[in-house]
Amino acid sequence: MRSTLKMPKVGDAVDEVVINDIQAKIGAKVVEGQTLFVVETDKSQVEIPAPFGGTVVEILIAVGDDVKTGAPTLVLEV
Repeated sequence: MRSTLKMPKVGDAVDEVVINDIQAKIGAKVVEGQTLFVVETDKSQVEIPAPFGGTVVEILIAVGDDVKTGAPTLVLEV
């Protein structure tokens, strides 16, 4: 089963972040809690972890993208 991961809310007043680094690779197996990508807000950098394990089948973001809370980011095969 495939599951599309969405950008979580990273702060109370933050609705959009910039993608700084993507650590996930297509075809890679990830475990719950593993960092998938790093985002930047006005005040800090935040690592975004996998909410569950699976295999990365699609990456829907790129470094430098502005991404809103709730936007699709990655697709995992569970």
